[in-house]
Amino acid sequence: MIKPQHHAVVVIGAGIAGTAIANALLEQGQAVCVVDAAAGPATVCSSHAHAIAHPHIGRGSPRLLRLTRIAFLLAEAQWGASWNQHGIFQPSKKDKSFDRVEVAAYLQALELDESIAIALEAKDAEQICGIKQNGVWLPRGASMSLSGASKKLLEAQSGLSTCWDQEITKLEQSNGHWLLLNKENHAVLCADKVVIAAGAHTKSLIDSLKVRLPLRPVRGQLSIFSVAENSSWAQELPSVGISGDGYCLPAQVLDDGRCTWMVGSSYDEGEDDLLPRQSSDQFNREQARSLLNFAQGNLADLQSHGSFVGIRCVAGDRLPIIGPLSQRPGIFIASAFGSRGVLWSALSAKLITAQVLDDAALLARLGLTADLLAALDPARFLAGAAPSALGALASNSKPIFPSGPRAK
Repeated sequence: MIKPQHHAVVVIGAGIAGTAIANALLEQGQAVCVVDAAAGPATVCSSHAHAIAHPHIGRGSPRLLRLTRIAFLLAEAQWGASWNQHGIFQPSKKDKSFDRVEVAAYLQALELDESIAIALEAKDAEQICGIKQNGVWLPRGASMSLSGASKKLLEAQSGLSTCWDQEITKLEQSNGHWLLLNKENHAVLCADKVVIAAGAHTKSLIDSLKVRLPLRPVRGQLSIFSVAENSSWAQELPSVGISGDGYCLPAQVLDDGRCTWMVGSSYDEGEDDLLPRQSSDQFNREQARSLLNFAQGNLADLQSHGSFVGIRCVAGDRLPIIGPLSQRPGIFIASAFGSRGVLWSALSAKLITAQVLDDAALLARLGLTADLLAALDPARFLAGAAPSALGALASNSKPIFPSGPRAK
């Protein structure tokens, strides 16, 4: 049998998380091998070309709010040319009163200055971003192509090697190293340290280590609607992103006068079916009407033009799992990113790199206090973490990152 090639660090998964982590390690002078079951990067959920990014400002624990602020700033700095800053509006709940002064004070308490988040009454929101609703305007909110960013991060460079078309199904420790085995139970690679950034596949890899983490798949379908020029919807379509119960991107005008508009997403926890569903499109039509507060809109005018479907995974407390697996030294996890893959990938790239290198200075520069690190650590689910403490961390995050286009 051929002896598997040895590497100091292997990253399993070539989506946005794995490629960001690999690139951050390369920037620190480390040699890295990226392995994936596909023939190249960004073929599953990270083939999504329209992921949104903004800091969380709604319900959630103080730790979640602080984490998404840090992660948003890291993502904004990380993605550079891939960052499509069109702004995102977050409407207030229709059944809640809105006090602009109170909301502005809340944003200030979250250390979100007006370059990031501005409380607006409906008349001002209509003037500034074209949305006649009370809410919060996030002028630096953006979308980006996960596919484009992932491929750019894995451009040929010194210290990088790749291993494609190799599905790793099992990890075993041998003589102080980690063996990565395929479905034929053959050792494909050998590593001192392994970073698992394999999306929904993370659970089975962790299971092979005899460790249980509460990871669940969640199916999400993003709908692409076509809107005729003479439809009543045409005058309502936004030129900015909107994020509330669901989200939408700015509408795009086609040469023939029609518009295409992306709205999502459905939320099917525990499901991993990648086939598009008409019922999910209908769910997204209802969400579209709510996002625009356009109750009179005829849903039949939102014609199906295509869809993205993808599977994300979430943890039991809806926060990401980022850090070393203390029971298995040399194993690191970046998973359970839910609906915030853009943010958590940027954060995990910096955090995992600092942890793999055991570099306290790199870690300190992230500004992550001990309680924030504990909120991300895999150990919170192991060693008898208190259920009440885990419940307090819940983020209510819904995955909204589908995989590949199925345009008609």
